[in-house]
Parts: sequence; structure tokens; C-alpha cells
Amino acid sequence: MLEVNDFDAIRIALASPEQIRSWSYGEVQKPETINYRTLKPEKDGLFCEKIFGPQKDFECTCGKYKRVRYKGIICDKCGVEVTRSKVRRERMAHIELAAPVSHIWFVKGTPSRVALLLDISPRALERVLYFAQYMITGINEDQKAKSIRRLTLDAEDAIEASEKEIEDALSTLKAASEGRLKAIGDALAAAKQANADAAAARRAELEEAAATFTALLTEFDGKKARRNVRIDDLTIAARGDLVEADKMVRKLKQTVQRRLAKAERDAAAAEEKIAAQAEADENQTKDDVFAQEEQLRERLASVRERAEKELEDRLAELEALQNPLESMDFSEAIITEQRAAELQERYPGVVQVGMGAEAVMPILERIELEALSEELQQEVATTSGQRRKRAMKRLRVVEALRKSGNKPIWMVFRALPVLPPDLRPMVQLDGGRFATSDLNDLYRRVINRNNRLKRLLELGAPEIIIRNEKRMLQEAVDSLIDNGRRGRAVTGSGNHKLKSLSDLLKGKQGRFRQNLLGKRVDYAGRSVIVVGPTLKLHECGLPKRMALELFKPFIMHELVARGLAHNIKSAKRVVERARPEVWDVLEDVVRQRPVLLNRAPTLHRLGIQAFEPVLVDGSAIQIHPLVCSAFNADFDGDQMAVHVPLSREAVAEARQIMLSTKNLLLPSSGEPTIAPTLDMVMGCYYLTLSRDRMPGGYEPGPPPRGLYASFEEARLAYDLGELQLHAKIRVRDARSDGALVETTVGRIIFDDVVPDGIPFQNALMDKKALRDLVSRSYKELGGDPTALMADRIKDMGFRFGTQSGVTIAVDDLRVPTTKRGVLSDAEAAAEEVREQFQMGLMTENERYGKTVNIWQDATDAVSDAISEHMDEYGSVHIMVSSGAKGNIAQVRQMAGMRGLMSDPSGRIIELPIRSSFREGLSVLEYFISTHGARKGLADTALRTADSGYLTRRLIDVSQDVIIRAEDCATDRLTPPGLLFQEEARELGLLETLRERVLGRFTAAPVAHPDTGEILADVNVLLDEDTLEPLLEAGVSSFRVRSPMLCVTRNGLCQYCYGRSMATGEIVSMGEAVGIIAAQSIGEPGTQLTMRTFHTGG
Repeated sequence: MLEVNDFDAIRIALASPEQIRSWSYGEVQKPETINYRTLKPEKDGLFCEKIFGPQKDFECTCGKYKRVRYKGIICDKCGVEVTRSKVRRERMAHIELAAPVSHIWFVKGTPSRVALLLDISPRALERVLYFAQYMITGINEDQKAKSIRRLTLDAEDAIEASEKEIEDALSTLKAASEGRLKAIGDALAAAKQANADAAAARRAELEEAAATFTALLTEFDGKKARRNVRIDDLTIAARGDLVEADKMVRKLKQTVQRRLAKAERDAAAAEEKIAAQAEADENQTKDDVFAQEEQLRERLASVRERAEKELEDRLAELEALQNPLESMDFSEAIITEQRAAELQERYPGVVQVGMGAEAVMPILERIELEALSEELQQEVATTSGQRRKRAMKRLRVVEALRKSGNKPIWMVFRALPVLPPDLRPMVQLDGGRFATSDLNDLYRRVINRNNRLKRLLELGAPEIIIRNEKRMLQEAVDSLIDNGRRGRAVTGSGNHKLKSLSDLLKGKQGRFRQNLLGKRVDYAGRSVIVVGPTLKLHECGLPKRMALELFKPFIMHELVARGLAHNIKSAKRVVERARPEVWDVLEDVVRQRPVLLNRAPTLHRLGIQAFEPVLVDGSAIQIHPLVCSAFNADFDGDQMAVHVPLSREAVAEARQIMLSTKNLLLPSSGEPTIAPTLDMVMGCYYLTLSRDRMPGGYEPGPPPRGLYASFEEARLAYDLGELQLHAKIRVRDARSDGALVETTVGRIIFDDVVPDGIPFQNALMDKKALRDLVSRSYKELGGDPTALMADRIKDMGFRFGTQSGVTIAVDDLRVPTTKRGVLSDAEAAAEEVREQFQMGLMTENERYGKTVNIWQDATDAVSDAISEHMDEYGSVHIMVSSGAKGNIAQVRQMAGMRGLMSDPSGRIIELPIRSSFREGLSVLEYFISTHGARKGLADTALRTADSGYLTRRLIDVSQDVIIRAEDCATDRLTPPGLLFQEEARELGLLETLRERVLGRFTAAPVAHPDTGEILADVNVLLDEDTLEPLLEAGVSSFRVRSPMLCVTRNGLCQYCYGRSMATGEIVSMGEAVGIIAAQSIGEPGTQLTMRTFHTGG
């Protein structure tokens, strides 16, 4: 079992699935919590007693075993172990996940650890984990080889088939061309034969006609022709002509011969034409066949080329498919769903792809951290720019995993731990309804989805349904661990975001800050504070009823010890009835231990101080006026908490360290925290005022008046009414060899509170003078005399503040007579600027700037007029000039003019408020002035949180800086220490050389600038006594020890830190100086934001 109470430190680490299962007392299989009828936990559910232990001490579910004597027995009926019910706060369970799930902290953190390990972008990783894209998880090399062989054979077969097809086509073409050529030849022969036959027929026809005509001519020789005798278109004898046989036969023969020759020529020409036509047809056929053959051959070549190219591409694609697990390069391993389908179709069984955490798991398992670390170190050493930056990020994660002994695969859950049920309780409300922790809802979502996924896997559901269910399981686990980190947050009823495991830990309301660091304490009370002017500085007034409750155990013990009660029970009864003897005992008890007072916000260590309690009537805590500034308290309804230290060590610490008289200086600056303020300052200022021509004042004429032999004589004259408090007189000061000093009786009275050892303070005691006096007293006399003096100054201040009758009335605020003139001059100047702008002589920005400057100058002029015309001894002047309350700017707003205001964006509105509060504001002026007030309130609310967060971060970085050694070996440094020298101070921003080296140790000998004589050796503390002579000798530079150069491990040494501001002594061992430094920056920062600063508001 986990040992939860015995630990020195805490670290968040990864847990292996085996470790998660080893913590577990069983598997949660059902989403049910309790049975609403019997109100008992459901078996195997989120509150199962068999897994987490019994709900009642030493009692099993079925009631077979009851009482402690059966401790450790596991009930054979219900399976519940008989033990204490508190084990339900410790015992964990687990959920066996049906599919691996990634841990959202390591996926969605900044930077994404898993993405850095795999060297891919976080977006790509997210797409894989949430089932949007595939990741190649392996390559089947046998199938790859088979695919290569199959592709090669397929390409060869394709080429062969194409060749055969083309050869067949060529054969068919050849046969067709031969047939066509034969047909042409046959047609040629037939045409020639026909031509020859036609020529022969013609010849025969002519010869036959010639023979017929010859016979006819011979028969009709010497006779007259009865009609025209014609052969074709040739007339041999016309009608009526005498037939001459011989002559006509000869003519006939010539004609026939001619005709026969022509017929021969026509036949030859026809045969020639037929041959030419045949030859043309033959050539055309041959050309056609050749072109078709060429086409087929080209087709064959292109088919072969295409097949070879396709084979080459497919082989290259196959070769490019490398197993990312071997190369550990995942840049090409993430593919879309479409691409995955393509690869499966083309190369079945070659590519193994996966989605979700299942795909990432084998990769994380294969990562060799040692080898990867060496590789990344090499890359960091040899590359530059973005690659080097990326390698350094990856190396940081790898080294963290390697050194912590965590394995990358543990960033993926296979078993999910279930929190003990008493840490996610379920309680019944009055109406019979149940209130449950948000975690139960989140766990229930996970279990429901997990069980559904198991069932779908058993049923062999389609891949797309399984994938969707796995994604939903991943999202359910994400929202359980860190709801809202990715996507929309899971909300419960009333649309409120459910609190996940991360939300339970983080932030102000988380487990660490709320429960572990923010423990609530017993023996504490709280009440409103009121002023306790009669208290000593180390006292506080505690209401009797509150003290009775706070100190109840001590009173009860004392009652028994004194025999006023027989036992604690009866003592408790006595206390509760508040018998008279209880109050006497309470008086004695409260003297034994101080109480701690705290005012929130506790911005620095002075926010909690110890006081000796003084019992008071009423219900309000009384506090001393001088400790208000340390607590930043006032009496307008502030509350303070009281705590009682219990152990002897706590009481001793409260008395010796935390008592208010031990905390007189601010740890941040060494300024006194108990310097008088407000009425006390005003009373002392009034007391030490000096005025000319007052009754009883010094007058030189004979006989001189207002001369006194001693302080006592002057006091006596004042008491007798012969001397006014502020009258200037001359008195012999016994402490300065009887020299005459010009002073007032008020200052002599004030001298009563100044301790011996500090000379007569013959000055006007305003706020600064009083602070300096307290500071000087602390340095010269120490804490106790200073605390006593501060108390007495307080009493005197209140006394004379009351006697002075200083108050404020409307008539004290006089509007200066010059105001009207100043305003009219400013108005004229502003009008002139406006005219110049309208003429185009200046830009809008210039016009605005000049107008604002004009009115700012006018406001300053009114301020000066008020200062000049203010009654030097009037109430307002006394308050302002003493530093008791207010300043000249506030008086100006009351009596002069409010001046310029800023709008919500912070830009100054150029229209000034010309009225003062004394005169009353117009409606427009009133609304202009609301801007500043509203902005101030908004800024207070918004910026206080920011400054508080700044303080937290400052403390976080500096909390380990503690004084751990007396001296470190800083002398090895060359040159030693930090050099401080006198510099020109710009605008008073730089501290003087004295302020910068005071309280530090020298790092090098300090020599006289003229003689070279060593005035101070190494490691000499430069306090006031040591430093003044050095500065007077003209030393203008010092080499001093500095925390920045301290070489102490895990902290600082006393010599490098120097003097503690809070005590004025060398810092003590173990002092948490880092925390003090952080608080010293954070506290004033928060105070500044809480006090609103806005123009005029």
C-alpha cells in the first residue's frame, strides 16, 4: 500500500501500467455508484466496498462480520475486508482500458512532449491520436518483395500482350493490303482486256462496214445514189451523186484506215490511263498500310514505355515505403485516410497503418533514449538556427526522461488509476437527492465508453464504429485528467465545467494551495479593529469573550491545577458558564503567552506580528496606532485575525522574534515602521511651531524679556500662563555647557519624550523629522528605548493634537483672488491656439498638446496662488506642511480648481474643470470628473491581482536564497567584488554613493585617494561609523562584496549579503533573504495598485 504520510518531498512522475495495477485493489467494471434503494455501494462500481474497503469501521457489507475482533478477515459471502473505513481514503482501483489512451498532459502540454520525442508537429500527432489520420506503423518486407515481383511480372505481361496484339494487327493489315493490291491487279487486267476487246470490235465493225459498202458501191457503180451514203459521220456519196466505185472505194479505204489508226490510238491511251490509275491505287494502298504499320509500332513503343514508367514509379513508391520504426523518422509516416486506402489497394498486405494511441504505442516503446540523446547532442553541436533549437528542445525532454527513469511508453495508458472514493465523495442532501464530486461523472463516462468499446470489439463491429468509440474513450479520459485542455469542456447540470483531476491540484483552490499549504488553524479568532491609544507598543487589546474561547484549554488546565474544578469535564462546564473565578484565571493565563495578529492581505512579514494581550471589554480588538503602517491597517472597519502560539518553541519565537517591538524597521529599506503619522504628527508639529511676537516671547530691550535660566523655569512660566506655547524664547541648555538657545516652550516639552543620549531637538517636528528621530534613536540606542520613545511621542502627539483644536471647515478654504485672471489668460491663450489651428498653422496633435500645457500651467499657477495666500498657522496649512494629511494638490482641488482630468483610456481631456469643490462643480464638470474615479476603482480591482501574482513569482524564484555560510571563497574572483563610484545623479534617480555601499562588506582594501594609506581592510563592514571618515577623506569608489558574486552553494554567505535592513546588524545565519527581497518588491507594488492614481481623482 502507498505510504501517504511519510515523505520529505513530492514529485510528479509517470506511472507504469504495472505500477498502476500494483496500487489497485481491484478493477472497476461498472459505472454505478450506489444503489438508490438500499444506499449501499454497487458491486464492482465506483464505490464498491469489496475493492475500496468497508463504509463502516470493522463491518462487512452483508453484516456477517462486525467488531474489531474480525480485523483483517475477508468475508466469504460479500468479499469485503473487515478493517477501518478510513482505508477508503487510500485504496485505489483501476480500469482496464479496451484500447490504449494517451495522457493529455504530454500530448497537449506546451511543448508537446510526445510530439518532440517523435519529431513531428503537435497538430499532426493530434490528428493521429484523435483518429483523423493514419500513421504507418510497419512495412511487411516479404509482402513488399512479393509486390515488387508481382508488379514486374504484371508489367512484362502487359508489354507482351500489347506486342501480340500489335503483331496480330500487323498481320491482319498485311493480308488486307495484299488483297487490295491483288484486286487492283485483277481490275487492271480486266480493264486492259475490255479495252483490247473494244478496239478489236471496233476494227471488225469498221472492216465489216467497209466490206458492205465496197460491195454496195460495186453494185451501184455508175448509177446515181438515191440517198446519202454515210459511214459514221463521213458522207461517201450524197443523194443524187453519181456513184464512182473505184474512187469511192479508195476514199472509203483511206477513211477506214484513218478510223482504225484513231481507234488504235484511243485504245492505247485508254490502256495507259487504266495502268496509271491502277498504279496510283496500288501506291495509295501501300502508303496507307505503311502509315498504319507505323501507328501500330508507335503504339507498341508507348505501351512499353508507359508500362516501364508505371513499373518504375510503383517500385520507387514501394522502395520509399520505409518502416518508420527502424528509421525513427515519422515525417512521412502520417498519411490521410484516402492515401491509406490507395496503398492498401495497390500493395495489399505491405503497409501496416494505425490510428490513435495504439499507433503511437509501439513507436514510444522502440525509442532508445541513450542513443537518441547522443544523436541529439551531436546535432546540437554541429547544426545551427532552427534545427539546433529544435534539437535542444528534444534533448531536454529526452534527458528528463532518461535521468528520471521514466519510459516514454508510460505516456500512454493501458490501465487507468481510479481515485479512492472518499476523495471523490457522494453525500445525500436533505431532499433525498445526492451531491457528488464531478470526478464521479467523469469516471462514469470513461467506464461507459470503455465497456461499450469492449462489447463492440467482441461483436466484431465495423472498423468505423470501433474507431469512433476509441476516439470517444480517448476524449473521456482527456476530460477526466484535464477537462477543457482540448476541445470544449465537459459540463454538468447548470452548464458548469466539471472539475477534473488537474483542476483538483492546480490554482488557488487546488489541493496544494488550498489544503496542503493553506491549513486552517484552531485557536484563532477574528474581529474588527479599533484604536487603542492607551496601549504600549507591544500590547494589543483582546476582547474578554474572545480570549476566553481562544485560551479555553489553558484556562481549563489552570482551573484543575488550582483545584477550582475536579476534572477537565467540570472545568469545561465552569468555563462555559463564565463563573467569576474564570476571569481571574484568564487574566493570569493571558500573561503566559503572546498572541499573533494578522491582517489580510499579508504582503510582507510585518503583516503578522506578536503582541502581549490586554483584556478589554467589548467585541473589538484594540491595536496600537503606531503598528498600523506595518499592517497597512486603518480603523474604517478593517478586521484582523488573532492566533495563539501553542508550543513552547512557538511562544519563544513569538516573544523573541515576532513581537512588535522587535520589528521596528522595514526589512525592505531599514526605515522605521513605527514612525508617527496623522494626528500624532500634527500634534508634534503644532507643539514645536515657533511664532514671532507671541505673549511671553523674547524681547531684547532692557530689561530683556523671555530669557530663562533652565528648561524647568521655562516650563514653570508656561504652566503659570506667562508664556505662550509657540513663543520664541531664549533658554540655557544644560546639555550644551549652558549655552543660550533660541527655542519655544513647546520644543522643551517635546524634549521630555526624547531619550538621554540624543541631543535637544530644537526644530519643527514634521513627519520626516519624527521619522529621522526614530531612525536615529534605533541606530544609537537600540530597539527598546526607541519603542518607549515612540510610545511617548504618540501620547504627546495625541495630547497636543487635541489641544490644538486643528480641524477643517469650509471657510478655511479660500479661493485665491488671482484665479479669475489666471483662467481668463489661459482661455485667451487656448483661443489663440485654436485660431492658429484653424488657419492651418499647426497639426491636431500640436493643438491638443499646447492646449493641455496651457491649462496645466494655469492649474499650477492657481496652486502657487493658494500656497502663497494660505494662512501659515491655519488648520489646512498645518495639516499639509506637517505631512499629517493631504497635500497641496488636494487643497488646490478644494480651494482652487480641479484642473485637467483623464478619460477612460488615460488620455487627458483638454477641457479643464475650472471650479473647485469649495465653489461647487457644474453638471458637465461633475461627469467629466467621474471618469477618473471610475478608472481608479477598475484599476484597483484589476491590477491588485497582477501585482499579487508578481509577488508569487518573485517568491518562487528566490525562496531558496538563504544565508547558509559565514564567508564564501569569493576572493578567487578577479577583480574582487562590485565597483561602486560617485556618479552624476540623473534626476535624483540614482542613490548616492553612501546609500549604495552602506551596510556592505569591503571586497578590496580602501586606500586614501591622496596618500595611498589603507583606511579599511578587506571584509570590513561599512556601517555609519566606518563609512563617514572614509567619505570625508575623499574616497569616491569602493569595491564591495555583493550577493551577485557570492559563490556559496544553494544560498548566500553573511559577508556577501552584509547588513540586515530589518535589524541594522550583520544578517543572521538561516535568514530567508530571498523571501524578504521578493516581499520588498511585491508589497509596495501591491500597495501602489491599491491606492488609485488618476488625474484629479
